[in-house]
Amino acid sequence: MAEQMQLEIGTIKISDDVVSKIAGMAALETPGIAAMSGGLSEGWAKRLSGKNVQKGVSVEVGQSEAAIDLRIIVLYETPIHEVCRMLQQNVREAVESMSGLRVVEVNVKVEGVSFKDDEF
Repeated sequence: MAEQMQLEIGTIKISDDVVSKIAGMAALETPGIAAMSGGLSEGWAKRLSGKNVQKGVSVEVGQSEAAIDLRIIVLYETPIHEVCRMLQQNVREAVESMSGLRVVEVNVKVEGVSFKDDEF
């Protein structure tokens, strides 16, 4: 579902993919985040369909609000609860400032811990 705002001169629609990309980029810029976790099914979907699947990010966009789910891998020896709170704040601020949507929730699922030399 795409976001739609009614203006005096027309309509603006923001696709789920745009919100997903903003959230993913903000997540990867957060210190302590090693990577996004795409899971097996997303990896197969990308390989089989060739589509640009937003790894580790799911969004639900309404008329003026968005809910975001993130699956992440954190760096070893980082305080997970602090990294996740900072992640939630960074993603909320990025999506709200770039899209004008109100982010009602940012849910985080930590799916792994990475050492600095791990490859993704």
